[in-house]
Amino acid sequence: MSLRLFDTVPDFTQESTEGPLNFYQWAGRNWVVLFSHPRDFTPVCTTELGTVARLKPEFDRRGVKVIGLSVDPVDRHLQWAADIERTQGSALNYPLIADVDRRISGLLGLIHPNASDTATVRSVFVIDPARRVRLILTYPASTGRNFDEILRAIDSLQLTDAHKVATPADWKQGDDVIILPSVDAEQAKALFPEGWTEHTPYLRTVRQPEADQP
Repeated sequence: MSLRLFDTVPDFTQESTEGPLNFYQWAGRNWVVLFSHPRDFTPVCTTELGTVARLKPEFDRRGVKVIGLSVDPVDRHLQWAADIERTQGSALNYPLIADVDRRISGLLGLIHPNASDTATVRSVFVIDPARRVRLILTYPASTGRNFDEILRAIDSLQLTDAHKVATPADWKQGDDVIILPSVDAEQAKALFPEGWTEHTPYLRTVRQPEADQP
């Protein structure tokens, strides 16, 4: 199985560093970031797990739960967690799935044979409260993930879900946004009474709706 945008993530139960974990129960009605790792004790992933632990308050502020996945067993995860805390200065503060039988990796399409027949690729899934996939990123083993960019993308997803807008290239919190082309002039007047800038009939920018900034 290979998940695509707006597919529903299937439910599963698997061992983790926080005990047996049922994904739907654990996620509740929150946004979720699920990110996978080829195996434990890998250098790039060590830095990533520490970065996510450090950034967890930012994910919490956005109502996002974070969970990792690797194909090693729980005892190896816990040994790795000690290395992460020692080298990165942040202790593991979210669950790490122990996908020893690679069942979840198969369910989510994380085994790419051209990369490895046995280890997962380094993918990121952003999942909304309806358990739909809203963003997929897959990185090569040599390139560390940019979690500031993942937070930025979540900000965009949450904002654009709440308002009839899209976000332009390199957008960040507080920047102007784009009125959707499907919104006609009369609807735009009602939604954005302070007005907007019309660059072309299809490119109209407006101040970011303030109420949805985290």
